[in-house]
Amino acid sequence: DMYPTNTITVEGTGEATAIPDIATITYSVTEKGTTVGEAQTKATEKMDKALNFLKSAGVEEKDTKTTSYNVYPEYEYQQPCYSEYCPAYNGNPRIIGYQVSQSIEVKVRDTAKAGEILQGLGDTGVQNIYGPSFTVDDEDSAKTEAREKAITEAREKAKTLAKHLGVSLGKVVSFYENTGGYPYYGEGAAYGGAMDAAMTKEAPAPNLPTGEQETSVTVSITYEIK
Repeated sequence: DMYPTNTITVEGTGEATAIPDIATITYSVTEKGTTVGEAQTKATEKMDKALNFLKSAGVEEKDTKTTSYNVYPEYEYQQPCYSEYCPAYNGNPRIIGYQVSQSIEVKVRDTAKAGEILQGLGDTGVQNIYGPSFTVDDEDSAKTEAREKAITEAREKAKTLAKHLGVSLGKVVSFYENTGGYPYYGEGAAYGGAMDAAMTKEAPAPNLPTGEQETSVTVSITYEIK
């Protein structure tokens, strides 16, 4: 049961590519009002318009979620008073209104419609749009394929090395895996960034190549040798 003293360690790397099938877009609505209620009403009206558009575009409710909702007071800072008599000046800022901000994350499962979604959100009047970010929904499948290739490569290396050393392979005594995924753009680039929705109004839907996502797995296998 002791750890074998005679071993060899080999490495193998496997890669698998997949076409992204999810486009993630984030947008936000920010409105101001003299009261919290007024600011919330304005923000809700604009957000409802955007959500209704997403629903009409075929985005399911499960793929739309709020990532943040914030209410901030807005202050007015008084100018310093340098005269001898300043009855209204006390040095403290006063609240002059409120700002409400809500951010939504959307998963578009038909990546071909990502440009249409971006254009439609811009037409609803939302302030900021971020994305799209293209990803693969089932990453495990690509990872499994890459792992199988890596193990096969490592096993062949071990067989060749054992033959050259004049030994035979025994059981596997250790295994280590390092997984990495990164985008690989084959026919174009898939960009993610922020834009003011006012710039997208009346503009044509952008062309958004999805490219490919490549998954790489490196394994290290230690065999007992006899």
